[in-house]
Amino acid sequence: MAQSDKILVGKIVAPQGIRGEVRVHTFTTAPADFKVLRILNVPLRFVRAAGADIAICRVDGVNDRNAAEALRGMELFISRDALPDLDNGEYYQADLIGFEVVRDSAKIGTVACFQNFGAGDIIELDNGDMVSFKGAVVDMKTKNIVVK
Repeated sequence: MAQSDKILVGKIVAPQGIRGEVRVHTFTTAPADFKVLRILNVPLRFVRAAGADIAICRVDGVNDRNAAEALRGMELFISRDALPDLDNGEYYQADLIGFEVVRDSAKIGTVACFQNFGAGDIIELDNGDMVSFKGAVVDMKTKNIVVK
């Protein structure tokens, strides 16, 4: 499977308790989405939500805190084919990678990735700059994103 066929949906950020559960920072709409997602790179089962973007999960074969700690930092992927169809005007952020970012009619960079440190989505540009995604206008036809 090519890298572009995989979609990052979460990251294991810490062990949870002493019985091998892990805390997953989710990049989905809700942590409960992990009930139905088939994670490609690790056999993961949803246990419960622990906030707006944290899921507590079990990994098959991981039964203690030390084993769970060894998974810290692991990125979790699903197959792109598993994503639901979109309505008109909707898009996945993964589809915006490589779009040109424009401010005041001038190109300021190209989308390298998206970040979210808790205060909203940030576009990271190929030149290392970061700009807010809030209020941005996405044009899928011209592959441009206009930011304020």
